[in-house]
Amino acid sequence: MDDSVPKGRPMANVSDQALEAKPPPGATRDLTAWMSAYGPGLRRFFKRRANPSDVDDLVQDVFVRLHSAQLREPIENVEGYLFTVARHVLVSRHRAEAARGWPQGGGLENAADLSDELSPERITAARQDYARAIQAILNLPPRARAAFQFHRFENMTYGAIAKRMGISKESVKELMHRAIVRIAEQLEQDR
Repeated sequence: MDDSVPKGRPMANVSDQALEAKPPPGATRDLTAWMSAYGPGLRRFFKRRANPSDVDDLVQDVFVRLHSAQLREPIENVEGYLFTVARHVLVSRHRAEAARGWPQGGGLENAADLSDELSPERITAARQDYARAIQAILNLPPRARAAFQFHRFENMTYGAIAKRMGISKESVKELMHRAIVRIAEQLEQDR
């Protein structure tokens, strides 16, 4: 059975095995049950699209995002939701690899060159930069922070954010602009 997910549509069936242990509809998020029920299907999904050594990390990322999501309502279509998150995790991984200059397969042929550049001082400085960036995001006004998090961390489009927040797309653009300017200003002040 083909367990690939067509873009733009939630998945109807992953596999008979994955559906056997499916929690009842409307149940609260039971991560342990969902991990055993949907983990194999997610692994197959990622095996076709990513480096085999990354599959377990990618599956874990899906469940970490699910666990940290602050949803107001129970998930109606668990499969659709999980595989949408899986696609977002995969996109995030590819973007991170591209930003690091790694080949799309995730290969680390030049790992020796990278390790030479990662001195303890650079690691410490990067951690400090990361902490300042997180603090700058947390210091944003609530609506700007929400729009920024939806767009940058959940990969939502401006249209989807507008619908979720009940505002216009132009308002989302303005909130994002304000958020980016404030973050940049705060990071510049902290240097």
